[in-house]
Amino acid sequence: MSVLAHSRSQKPRELRRRVMLRARLRAGIGWSDACILNVSSRGLMINSTTAAGQQMGSMIEVRHGEYVIVAEVVWRSGTRAGLRSEERVPVEEIMALSSAPSLQLNASQWPAIERRMEPRSYEDSRLRSRAMEFAGITIVAISLAMGVLAMVEQAFAAPLATVERALDG
Repeated sequence: MSVLAHSRSQKPRELRRRVMLRARLRAGIGWSDACILNVSSRGLMINSTTAAGQQMGSMIEVRHGEYVIVAEVVWRSGTRAGLRSEERVPVEEIMALSSAPSLQLNASQWPAIERRMEPRSYEDSRLRSRAMEFAGITIVAISLAMGVLAMVEQAFAAPLATVERALDG
């Protein structure tokens, strides 16, 4: 069979839309963050450390906005995974939803203004962290000293009681 005849007998690859959309992923019992990288009517490619740990053939639930896509892991490479959906994926609705500002991944959307009343400086943060470290070490040292004191008191209690009884008696 020639290559040309073989390629005609196979179904052509479906169009995939390249996107970058935030999503939530449930694999097993826990939820994690994921990023949808491309989408077609039968599946999607995601980037997620959770999906990378899944076995091929395992089922994953992907949530993007109001849409829930239940899919099977068909391949994985690093943190990327290809998923085949059980039902048709509403590509146009997801693409329309992707224009919603709250679901896009663009650095330009982050606030450009400082939201704090007083901006934090590096020196203030460094001094504050050193003070917290000192307080933590002090608390640990005091706790250890009290433990050692209690152990020494308990160790000397019996011999001192014996000496006290001998002196009284």
